[in-house]
This record gives sequence, structure tokens and C-alpha cells, in this order.
Amino acid sequence: MKRLKVLEMIDKPSLGGGQAVLLALARNLDRTRFDVSVCAGGGGPLEEEVRRAGLTFHPVEFRKNPAAGPGRTLVRLLASQSFDLLHTHGGVAGLYGRRAARRAGTPVVVHTIHGIHYLHYRNPILRRAAVLLERILSRSTSAVVCVSEADLAQARRHRLAPAGRLRLVRNGVPSVEAASDPDRAPRGRALCSDLKLRAPVIGTVARLHRQKGVEYFVEAAPDILRRHPEAFFLVVGGGPLESRVRERIERLGLTERFILAGERPDALDLLSAFDIFVLPSLWEGLPLVLIEAAGFGKPIIATDIDGSREIIRDGETGLLVPPADPAALARADPAEADARTRAAPGVEESLVAMTREAIRQGAAGLAFDVVAGSRGDRLRLAEVHAPVHLWYGAADPIGTLLDEEVDAQAEIDRMVGYYGTPRFFYTVEVSDEDFDCELGQVWTLTNSRYGLDAGKPLQICKIIRRPIAGSKQITLRG
Repeated sequence: MKRLKVLEMIDKPSLGGGQAVLLALARNLDRTRFDVSVCAGGGGPLEEEVRRAGLTFHPVEFRKNPAAGPGRTLVRLLASQSFDLLHTHGGVAGLYGRRAARRAGTPVVVHTIHGIHYLHYRNPILRRAAVLLERILSRSTSAVVCVSEADLAQARRHRLAPAGRLRLVRNGVPSVEAASDPDRAPRGRALCSDLKLRAPVIGTVARLHRQKGVEYFVEAAPDILRRHPEAFFLVVGGGPLESRVRERIERLGLTERFILAGERPDALDLLSAFDIFVLPSLWEGLPLVLIEAAGFGKPIIATDIDGSREIIRDGETGLLVPPADPAALARADPAEADARTRAAPGVEESLVAMTREAIRQGAAGLAFDVVAGSRGDRLRLAEVHAPVHLWYGAADPIGTLLDEEVDAQAEIDRMVGYYGTPRFFYTVEVSDEDFDCELGQVWTLTNSRYGLDAGKPLQICKIIRRPIAGSKQITLRG
């Protein structure tokens, strides 16, 4: 079987949330079926991680200035490599990548929105222009993926793409190993010691950008210190506001207590040593760092915004406070956050379960192959890109393979078998030209991962004709 050539694209070579999702997806796509490459700015930690994973990396300099943009370079890259699918992440890569794909004739183009940042532009003219530009680009995009329910609702409200092309695929972390590594916490404590930090450490992992609201965290620190004079503060991350944030720390006399560690490859090690995790963002898509903090069992204080409130249950798995309000952030006493989260019945189990659910929802956290016993060469393989099933293929536009009438989260829970004996539902798309499907036919699960048993009989229990010519959707039930 010919492997499909997939190019994952993002603009910056740093290791932020979008890059983490891209990297997890690139690492975990089945290499017997997909030939995966990555395109981003060169010379950063993302390039190092991609090459370490044994994947091809194409360095391209992305600039926001259209006159100096990478358009021609990307057209040459896409055309010369004959990629079957381009998957862009974020606005800059989405702009240049999708325009280039149209000129190069790339068959399938998927765009993931990691937070709809332009809806928060202060200039209303730029905000409106960005919305119009996305509507134009989406016309030649096979699917536009949102990472949270809130973003999906916003995309529909602003008509960023035709309704049939909008998809929901929540962010997730690729494995539980980060939280279960017994050496991580000692490494984190040693790193904090090197930074001259002593417990309790109240910290965040965030880019120093207006979106992340780190300045409000700095402004809350003096009030927190008045109640907890032993506290230290740490921010892991760099960005355009670094000098301004550093000046504010100096002006408030916090230089010995508030440390800016910059962008670091050992961010998770440092996170493991936090006593309290804070995320003061003004807006988010679906922040991976909250899932990671929950995985470490950290007491969490976050702002009550879209995305974050889809992960944190106020008073149960963390505290939520109004955004852009340092006084409210300071009033969310770290000791109270610790007590409330730890005192809540079953909160530790809830945090673990929530994190494992997020892991299994992740863009790279699940991969189930369903093939039809004797017809394995005829049935298109379905990649579970939970909680929405997406099929990466070049013949037709990428499509949602899970019927909307089904409770997607409940089905994913059953599929991984995490809540007891699973009741499997698989939805795949087949072509009328390939073979006929009939209700009641029994097929066989011949290849599976993550604890499912190969050889399980699966019966066709639903057939839905798709709007795409010559195709239909079938649901298999075990």
C-alpha cells in the first residue's frame, strides 16, 4: 500500500502548545501508512525534536509581512514533494500554507486553529479583515479543526468556514509517562534549586505575550507575598513582552522572588516541582499546560475563560478567577486552592481520570486500525483522531467519521475500555465503487492498539450516505 505523504506545518520553531500538538501528531501517525514531514522556521527546539524522532524537517522562514513571505518557497516545496495532505497549525502557517497548497495542487488541506487569536485584536478593522481572510482561505480548505467547544462555537458564529467543514478535535497530551516518571520530580527540584527557588513555588509555563496575562500574575505577587512571605514565583517561557515583564518585576521590588526562566526544553521538569500552578490567560484555545499540570496533580488557579473552563471545574479540580484582575488572582489564595482541590471528594482520582481522558482525546493519543477481515485491502483504514474521527486520505476531502448523533466522548471512553467492559463503535468511510455494505455483515478487527483485542467481530449496525459523491459511512458495533 502506498504511504500517504503528509506535511505538518507551523510558523515558529519554538515548543509552544501548537508545536506540541504538531509534534505529537507527527511522531504518532502510523509510519507504515503515512510518510510524515514537518515544515517550520529552522534553528529552534522544534527542529531538534523532529529530527530526533527520525522525521524529515523542511526549514522555511515565515514572516508576517506578505511581501517577504515564504509563498514561492512553499509552492516549490509542496509541488516538488507531491504531498497528499497539508496540515497547517495557527494563523501564519494557515495563511501561507493554504495559499501555496492551492497553487501547488495539494489534494487535501487541513487547518487547525489553536485559539482564534484575531478575534482579540484591539483594532476592529484588522479583526474584521482577519475574519474575512479566514472565510476566503476556508473555501479551499478540506477541514478546519477547532481545539475547544468554545472555539467551535465562535467559528460558527463568525462563519469562519462552511459549517460542514468545521471539526472539533480537542487538544491532549500524548502519554501519561510525563506524570509517572519517578525521576522527574527530583530533577525539577534540582532545577529550582539552581534558580535559587525554595518552596513553595507558584509558577506558570507560558509565552510572554499579551494573551497569557503574565503581567497580571506579576502584579498579584506582592499581595500574595503579604499573606505568604515564604513564596517564590517562576515563569517558564519567553516572548515579545519579556523586557516589559522584567521591568515590572524590578519596579515592584520582586527580583529576588520572581524569576523569569525563559524558554526551556526542561519545562515539564520545572512544572513537576511547582507547588501551585497558575494560568492567568486572557483567552485560550484549549491549553495543554493545564492538562499537564492536572496530570502532575498540582493545585491550579486559572482564569475563567473559554478553553480553561472546559478543563477546570471551579472548586473541584482548581480555582477559576476573572481574567485581567490581579486582585482576584491574589485573593485566590494558593493555600485555599491547595486545600479546596485536595479536600474535594475523589479529587485526585478525578484529576487523574480527567488527564487520562484528555490524553486519550489527544490528536496523537489514539490510533485504532479497523479492517474488514478478508477485505483488508479494500476498506479504508480509519485513524481515530478523538473525539472526532478523522480520515487522512487524498481521494476525498478529510471527513468526520463519527456520526454526530453518537455521544463521542462516551464512545471514546468505551473504546479505550477505561470505564469497564467496552462496547465498541467504529465509524469508517467506504466507497460505493469498492464494495457493497449491508446491515448485519460481520467484519473482524485485525489490528489494534491500546488494549483492544484483535480478532473481535464487528457488525455493521448503521449505514449513512455521505454528501461526497460515491461514498458512504458505516458504523461497526461489537
